[in-house]
Amino acid sequence: MNYQATIDRTENPFQQLNNQDDNFEDEEDNTHNIKFTIPPNSNEKAQWNHIVDLDSFFRRIYKYHQKNGFKVIALEEILGLFQFVVVVVFIIFTTYCVNYPVLFKEEKPPDQTEFPVKYTIKDVIFTSEQCHARFSLWTYALIGVSVIFWVVRAITVFFHIIHNYDIQCFMKVALKIEDYELENYTWHEIQRRIRDAQSEIQLCVHKDNLTELDIYHRILRFQNYMVAMINKNVLPSKLNIPIIGEVNVLSKLLIYNIELILFRGPFACFENNWHLKEDFKRATKRAELASKLSKHITWYALVNLMLAPLIFLWQVLFFFFSYAPIVKKEPTILGMRTWSQYGKLYLRHFNELDHELDARLNRAYRPAVKYVNAFSSPILTVLARFCIFTFGGLGMFLFILAIVDEDVIQVEHVLLIITAFMGITVVSHSLIPDENLIWCPEQLMKNILCHAHYLKPEWRGFAHTSKVLREFEDFFQLKAFYFVNEIFSPFLTFFVLMFSIRPRSTEIIDFLRNFTVSVIGVGDVCSFAQMEIRKHGNADWQIVNSNEDLSPTVETNQYNQGENGKTELSLVHFALTNPHWKMTTEAKQFLRGVRKHAMHDLNKTRNPLAPTNLGATAMGQSLMSVESLGEEYSSVVQSILQIQNLSTSQHMMGMSMYQQPTYTAGPSNQPITPPNTAIIQSSMAPTFDFERMLRDNLTDGSTMTQMRSQYLPNINEDEDSDDQHQEAAASQPVPPNRNATGLHMSIRGSLAKKEGPIEMSKHGLLYSLCNIPQNETQMFSPELTTADMCLSTLYLHEVHHKQQQRRGARLEESQRFLWQKPRQNPQDTSLQVNNERMPLLSSRKS
Repeated sequence: MNYQATIDRTENPFQQLNNQDDNFEDEEDNTHNIKFTIPPNSNEKAQWNHIVDLDSFFRRIYKYHQKNGFKVIALEEILGLFQFVVVVVFIIFTTYCVNYPVLFKEEKPPDQTEFPVKYTIKDVIFTSEQCHARFSLWTYALIGVSVIFWVVRAITVFFHIIHNYDIQCFMKVALKIEDYELENYTWHEIQRRIRDAQSEIQLCVHKDNLTELDIYHRILRFQNYMVAMINKNVLPSKLNIPIIGEVNVLSKLLIYNIELILFRGPFACFENNWHLKEDFKRATKRAELASKLSKHITWYALVNLMLAPLIFLWQVLFFFFSYAPIVKKEPTILGMRTWSQYGKLYLRHFNELDHELDARLNRAYRPAVKYVNAFSSPILTVLARFCIFTFGGLGMFLFILAIVDEDVIQVEHVLLIITAFMGITVVSHSLIPDENLIWCPEQLMKNILCHAHYLKPEWRGFAHTSKVLREFEDFFQLKAFYFVNEIFSPFLTFFVLMFSIRPRSTEIIDFLRNFTVSVIGVGDVCSFAQMEIRKHGNADWQIVNSNEDLSPTVETNQYNQGENGKTELSLVHFALTNPHWKMTTEAKQFLRGVRKHAMHDLNKTRNPLAPTNLGATAMGQSLMSVESLGEEYSSVVQSILQIQNLSTSQHMMGMSMYQQPTYTAGPSNQPITPPNTAIIQSSMAPTFDFERMLRDNLTDGSTMTQMRSQYLPNINEDEDSDDQHQEAAASQPVPPNRNATGLHMSIRGSLAKKEGPIEMSKHGLLYSLCNIPQNETQMFSPELTTADMCLSTLYLHEVHHKQQQRRGARLEESQRFLWQKPRQNPQDTSLQVNNERMPLLSSRKS
């Protein structure tokens, strides 16, 4: 561990240090070694004063928390070294030390005159001298390269262990958290303690207080750039393969190469973890930098091509050791689905950590599987039934013969034939659709959208088509294709880098210059990650009505705006998962507009002069979609309707399009009569009763008098005063609550993987619709934050759909008079656009 003398605070905080002699890079994040400044006469905590590379430090804290402490990380690192040794020894042993002619009974053992009845291990394995004699020059080269790689990896592991030991000391001394307690703390609790430690230890010398967004920026600085470039389609990930067609081939190896080229490599655009090179911020250097980037991509592509055979061999062995036992036990795993690398980047929010993304995609997995399984090919179904009939019958016949007489197995290739026939039968069975499957692709797509948050708007209404299915499979691919893509990625990476990414060098340079801003105390970050509605919002995702504009004015264009509501939904997600985040005025205005417009939709149904069906509003559609997710979410919807004094009949009128109540049939000579409302309500009673939890927390005398029936108080209040009220409420002792205490205890032991805090955000829809007092937000389950995000996602998508419908109607009306407009003079250059697209945003301090 290197230490420096006291740093002069007048120097540039983001200037790269030139006298870093002993830098070792982490292979996972390729970050610089951590440098500390120890003031004289310091106490025990002062060793963490003025950390130079806070990006690496915060990433290590996050990894330390997610992997449950020092012992787990150290053990994993050490066993990784032994795994490499096992693979190399396995290659050498199986290549030079096994006597395959004797093993396959093509030759007799050297020390025997005739074929033995039973072979021993000694008969089919060469001695150590014989193995050594069979080594070639390439064998010694392989061993030499392996030893060098292992030594470098061992040194890296040694420094990783030292760094993680330092993190252990920091967690214990500064944050007061032992390793065995990590699983009982969410990341948000760790983050809060880091922010508290900043005021005492001064981790960041250039800023007095760290915000939640500052910490997320440092951990996800480069990931935010990747998400933004995928969102704006700057990084192509598809390759046109002959016969197969266009295939999405984004793999871990390709992502690693892109990060090396742009962020972490020796010729990267960033000169360190937090600063973009100054040349990339100048428009005059555009052509020169694009040419250099193109050359660097070419060199990386050629290096990948040269190393492709070795990497391919490693990938094959890695997947063999990792998945061969699983495939042998459960061959159906190859027919299962998984989220692709492209899907994870496309569906990721700005400023969303790995465990938060994994939790969302895990919840979206089941509806995604149901949606894909709802489609079947008639031709494949017929062929699968034929294969089951033919190969299943023959395989079972041979299996029965082997049970009757074990000598059948000794017949040449019989065991292989039985295994192959059974494998074909299992795979064919997975191609036959479920006979009891209910065809509801639109509703399943909405269920996916609830948790995935981002799906292409043009899929709406066409979820039943094969075109949408093929496009969705880019996000949710077969495990078999995922394995094939990762195994052959060493060869595919060359073609993607050379023929897809290299031609876009100019676009990448423009993107880095136009969408990089400098934030005090943080460094250069992607401007999209600031989640500023005015500069990166989309007009089609703004909340407006005929009376007032509920969202900040968007000053953007097609080039600057986030696509598919990325900016808006990322802002909502970050606000819900970080309830105490001090957001900007524009962000508050947007979230307040969402809540006001939601209440406006519900108020339409209570209008005595012109009542509106609940299902005809965006809020009503969203509530019904959330209710279809399951009993837990259904109880949340029921609680909202009850608290908002909406009649059950209004609710059922809107719900009829998604869900039909089950009627009880009478005698054959009598018509079927519907049950009464009480029976319907009792049939929808959930097992995990969110409604009871809400009622128990909201019916303590004074709270009941605050319930809203037709208006939404506190929405029009000043947000600053609202924050002051929340801080005052947080300082007051919370009254004990039996249900809340039991709820907290029920989720202990699994808090480390929770993607949200153990409290509700006052910026969410549930907070407004359920009238939850500010001093009682900590009494609710973190699952309610998930339900809040699901409702907000569906609501914003419904609002966007209605905006698109209105825009389409206005566009159709305006196009009726296009023939009256004069033709534009082609020689008029006043409307010509420069080849370089310049956004409204410029690099600034914020």
